[in-house]
Amino acid sequence: MDEGAPHTDRVELRDGRVVLVAPLHVDDRERFVSGIGRASPESLYKRFMTPVKRLSEVQLRYLLDVDHRDHEALLAVDEDSGLAVGIARFVRDRERPNVAEGAILVVDDWQGVGLGKALGRLLADRARALGIERFDAWLLSDNRAMLAVLESLGPLREVGRDGATVRVEVELPERGIGEHMTGILRAVATGDFKLAPKPGDDGGG
Repeated sequence: MDEGAPHTDRVELRDGRVVLVAPLHVDDRERFVSGIGRASPESLYKRFMTPVKRLSEVQLRYLLDVDHRDHEALLAVDEDSGLAVGIARFVRDRERPNVAEGAILVVDDWQGVGLGKALGRLLADRARALGIERFDAWLLSDNRAMLAVLESLGPLREVGRDGATVRVEVELPERGIGEHMTGILRAVATGDFKLAPKPGDDGGG
């Protein structure tokens, strides 16, 4: 299969709703902007770690200008309404090509049903296919939702801290997970997928 070919995954979430997840395309601008606009100030703050009222044109160009190799973004769309409800993204580290910074945003009324973890696993699978072995992320230390997403991929390692932000790294699952992605995502979404307990794991997220 051509690793650069567009591919859509259909994911059923814990509450029965279904999303279609595919690589972001330049023609998705309006849908992407609309989805971002429905996220709460708190969700935007946790994603960008700064107050965001409206993305600037420069920011939008950057977020939409993906090459699907060093900068990838996967857009989740509600199968029924066609509205964007989540976005997962990685940007490869230029100095460490096997490492990428990962980030996920889920619109508020779609949080808590497994979408974040589903997007995380699809993003990890895509990254592995492109030679990326590890995600590196700066995030707010109280962003339990994103920490839980990263923890669902593997054990987290804290590598830095600056005030209210923490930098973590996680090794990505080996390639081949995509062959069983549908079943894994369904298990994650329904809560049947169980991770081995880790010291201090409170089960949050």
